[in-house]
Amino acid sequence: MSISFATALGPHAQALGIGLERTQLLAANIANADTPGFKARDIDFRQALAAVQGSEGEARLAATNARHFRTGDSGTNQASRSAASAALYRQPLQPALDGNTVELEREQAEFAQNALRVQTSLTLLKGKFSGLVKAIRGE
Repeated sequence: MSISFATALGPHAQALGIGLERTQLLAANIANADTPGFKARDIDFRQALAAVQGSEGEARLAATNARHFRTGDSGTNQASRSAASAALYRQPLQPALDGNTVELEREQAEFAQNALRVQTSLTLLKGKFSGLVKAIRGE
């Protein structure tokens, strides 16, 4: 009997992928806090996770002709691709005169919250893998 990692790990692996993608966006925002004209971007975590989870349950279409449109694959980067496409420009509460929309305090708070989410996903995945190892060993 084979183990389906998608079933065994649940949404935690997807949440980790989205969290890591969001970390990169927030880090870019913080790094460009003083860049004139830079537009801050962010991912709506709940919306991105719902999009990834919803796409897994959809039926896959078979391309039987070379002229059929490709519907995408179900590779491991699906969560990352969905998260990247879900990145939106953030509306600042107080825009800067130089056109930069990064609010450093807000970005730092979002980064800290996202780091906690990623750490939680890693902890939950560690527990899931530990359980799988015990099941394989028969403990």
